[in-house]
Amino acid sequence: MSPYFFWSITVSRFWSPFVKDLVPYVPGEQPKLDNLVKLNTNENPYGPSPKVIEAIRAQLDDSLRLYPAPNADDLKQAIAARYGVNTAQVFVGNGSDEVLAHLFNALFQHGKPVLMPDISYSFYPVYCGLYGIEAKPLPLDEDFRIRPEDYRGENGGIIFPNPNAPTGILLPLDGIEQILQANPDSVVVVDEAYIDFGGETAITLVDRYPNLLVTQTLSKSRSLAGLRVGLAVGHADLIEALERIKNSFNSYPLDRLAIAGAVAAFEDQAWFEECCNRVIDSRRALSESLAGLGFEVLPSAANFVMARHPQRDAAELAAGLRERRVIVRHFRQPRIDQHLRITVGTPEQNRQLLTALGELLKG
Repeated sequence: MSPYFFWSITVSRFWSPFVKDLVPYVPGEQPKLDNLVKLNTNENPYGPSPKVIEAIRAQLDDSLRLYPAPNADDLKQAIAARYGVNTAQVFVGNGSDEVLAHLFNALFQHGKPVLMPDISYSFYPVYCGLYGIEAKPLPLDEDFRIRPEDYRGENGGIIFPNPNAPTGILLPLDGIEQILQANPDSVVVVDEAYIDFGGETAITLVDRYPNLLVTQTLSKSRSLAGLRVGLAVGHADLIEALERIKNSFNSYPLDRLAIAGAVAAFEDQAWFEECCNRVIDSRRALSESLAGLGFEVLPSAANFVMARHPQRDAAELAAGLRERRVIVRHFRQPRIDQHLRITVGTPEQNRQLLTALGELLKG
């Protein structure tokens, strides 16, 4: 039985009152099966830089008895150097989910609704529930695109992924600037978990817009989902708010191994670019092949594609793929319940996926 289902039907007299009404986030499945083509959680199909492994191994000595650097200064310096900002503009945490959790608490508690796309990262409304914040979803247009003109009026903050997830569609920087200019008194958070696979980072705008905060993760483009490292870049005042929350919650969110590995990942730019380019090439080929099978594929700038077949039920296709040991993500959310979100794998993994889909469509 899923632990989330258990939580939904069990109430303990020891719980704080608000706990019973929380609806937790459900992460992508991590099945423990052999010979599985796992294309459901947007992990990078290529491993991290060998320099990352070397850096982590170098930390495996009796210095592990000591606490890590609470401010992860070496990592902040590496991030600042990569993006041309100063270290006072950088925040790091235990995965971007923790960074997002802190910013909801630090920057969105204004008693006003937080604006977000209606089809977006499903953790956002969970954070709103956790902190008692009103979420105001705004519909994507008929092509599943964010309309900047919708993000106007009084609000307690704005957040959206770019590229959006699970659609993969990118909002260009001029669209982000439209939102920033229309909301000078609200914090605008651009969640760039997938930006390295086809977009231009909004970090280039942070010095011009004091209300802009950009979050990223090392889980996707730097192949470190297992290490749990996330970051935010913005005006120093916004970063200070995050630091206050972090140091009231956990002063040591990143361990020695994570800090060393993350620094090495930023230092090996050649490996990073090669892996991103391989994923981009595979995404293009996968999208073309899916279209050849009759799928309608949304234009993606991420390491996944969102596709639907007009004559076949998405849930049935997902179940059929599972029987063939290929796992993709199917959402039961309105408007996208006939779509499959498919992580871009290696060419061989993509071939196995396409072969399985071809068999299902013939059947």
